Amino acid sequence: MNVLQLLLNGIVTGLLLALPALALTLVFGVLKFPNFAVGAMLTLGAYAAWVGNTLAGLPLAAAAACAAAAVAAAAVLIDRMVFLPLRDRGPITLLVASMGVSFVLENICRFSFGNDARNFDVAVARPIRWHGLRINHEQVITAIAVVASLIVLHVVLRHTPLGRAMRAVADNAPLAAVRGIERDMIAGVTWAISGALAAIAAVLAGLDRAIDPLIGWNYQISIFAAAILGGLGSPVGAVAGALLIGVAEEVSALVIPTNYRQAISFAVILILLLFRSNGLLGQKAIRK
Repeated sequence: MNVLQLLLNGIVTGLLLALPALALTLVFGVLKFPNFAVGAMLTLGAYAAWVGNTLAGLPLAAAAACAAAAVAAAAVLIDRMVFLPLRDRGPITLLVASMGVSFVLENICRFSFGNDARNFDVAVARPIRWHGLRINHEQVITAIAVVASLIVLHVVLRHTPLGRAMRAVADNAPLAAVRGIERDMIAGVTWAISGALAAIAAVLAGLDRAIDPLIGWNYQISIFAAAILGGLGSPVGAVAGALLIGVAEEVSALVIPTNYRQAISFAVILILLLFRSNGLLGQKAIRK
């Protein structure tokens, strides 16, 4: 088996994981709870894009943009209906609530579209051969889309007033409130960005595999492993963790069957929780 091919596949897989891992870590950074519904949001985004692409006849890029807007709006609505009333109940309550949201979203997709596998209406193209490597067109699209999304998100977080407000709330919400930054507004924006990132990742996942009600769940453990590895609350860490998890899962095919490669993600989560719970780039919590 070509190790370089596995490394290439792992990097592309890691890039795909980077967007939902970022969505997870942004919500954790601002609202301080792990959003278990990130996989279900990915599933919702995949079906939203499929409807736009196959039923409405939109080009995939336009369908992806519509899906991103739809899932962003759904995420904000869910925040207002579910998480906002529970915001002062603590992270465990919010985590359990996100589990309920996950089951509801997944079953809405299941009841609406059934269990049959579906695919986007895109032309089939021959893979690119380069120095012995097999590069699919879907991999090129994934790399371009993810890198562009990361650049846009970096600019927003680091070079805009909105990004500074989000970082202020993540660092110290009470102090940010004293400075006039509304936490609920920032929370809504964070959910919108999180939903859009999950939807973009869903389209890329749908290009890589068939769309079914479990498409988000198939990535859930890897997403959490990537975010935890990088350090929950650290956007840079989420991207680094996603790349490491993607490469590790693909390269593990050299020693274990591919059906068990998610065992790598389980092992990463276990080891980090035991020895370095704050991840590679996460900050240690300050206890008074």
